[in-house]
Amino acid sequence: MPRHFALLPAAGIGARMGGAHPKQYLAIHGRPMIWHAIRAFELHAAIARIYVVISPQDGCWDSYDWSAFTKLDVLRCGGATRAESVLNGLRACADAVAGFANCDDWMLVHDAARPCLSQELLGKLLAELEIDPVGGILAAPVADTLKRQSADGRIAETVPRAGLWGAQTPQMFRHAMLLQALEKVGSEVTDEASAIEALGLAPKLVESDLTNLKVTYPRDLDVAACSLRGQGAEKE
Repeated sequence: MPRHFALLPAAGIGARMGGAHPKQYLAIHGRPMIWHAIRAFELHAAIARIYVVISPQDGCWDSYDWSAFTKLDVLRCGGATRAESVLNGLRACADAVAGFANCDDWMLVHDAARPCLSQELLGKLLAELEIDPVGGILAAPVADTLKRQSADGRIAETVPRAGLWGAQTPQMFRHAMLLQALEKVGSEVTDEASAIEALGLAPKLVESDLTNLKVTYPRDLDVAACSLRGQGAEKE
């Protein structure tokens, strides 16, 4: 049976947060943010292994205690972009992930700065995509009215929101398919689904919600802390 692996690209610096350290190491409930992102996959029985891709120059990782995780492997092969880090990670773990004949293993690529993934949403993604021929992503239907900005900072037009979704992670695709897609499109795509789309395929949308937020700005840390408190993460 195909197995499930998680891959977290974590080689970025998180410039919009404005901190002294890469944002994946900012503290939430006394742990670096990425600790909480890893925890979601550690807790789920279906996940066989977790790969974290960091920069070869990362000076923070070894400062933390990761002993709570039994499935974790660190790959020091991060690139200049997210896509490059994911591609390097897929290549680095290929022997372990794709090393079995007739086995088409799944890769779940997840943002290191998305620490609030619940077991319910992870389980829903796994269940809905288990036999899907393409794979798919967690995503939330757009609820707000959308405005397109003009050059002078005013509203140029209102964009119909019907059928629009906000892409989240994990994004779940077969290892071989995702590797092929990223090798084809290069390093400019901002998520894995875009690379799969470039192959002419249509990933499935699995409905998520806004609790699975990505920490982008400083105020997002408080929202994430509140959500994790509801999951009991601050007690661990």
